[in-house]
Amino acid sequence: MNVLKVGDNAPDFSCKNQHGYIINLSDMIGKKIVLFFYPKANTPGCTAEACNLNDNYNRFKSLGYEVIGVSSDSEKVQKNFSDKFSFDYSLLCDEDKKIISSYGAWGQKKMYGKEYMGIIRKTIIIDESGKIEQIIEKVKTKEHTAQILD
Repeated sequence: MNVLKVGDNAPDFSCKNQHGYIINLSDMIGKKIVLFFYPKANTPGCTAEACNLNDNYNRFKSLGYEVIGVSSDSEKVQKNFSDKFSFDYSLLCDEDKKIISSYGAWGQKKMYGKEYMGIIRKTIIIDESGKIEQIIEKVKTKEHTAQILD
């Protein structure tokens, strides 16, 4: 697993979003990025987190942020998730887990006493120059905007 720290250059990526458009981090230099990693579309925690960020999307935009979600779900699943909740931001379809791995969001998890490999819920804030400004590893799904902006 890649271990990133504040001040590191954010790993570049190029990936399709839920609408089939290619999103490149390098094209977003000059903007702040909220890059949030979530395990699976349409699950309760992921829905709460994504909706909290979407409910505050205009606030993020007014402060110069772009919001981008990442999971290993397919384009079809991401599109259905986005359409169901009318998300205003891109959801990246990282089916091969390249972005997830390069940002250290793939690793060992534990549920009901069983250990397994999966996507670790975390958020990376990237500054206008492409450097990591903040790493949030203990995401509060229903209060995530406050964790980022307050």
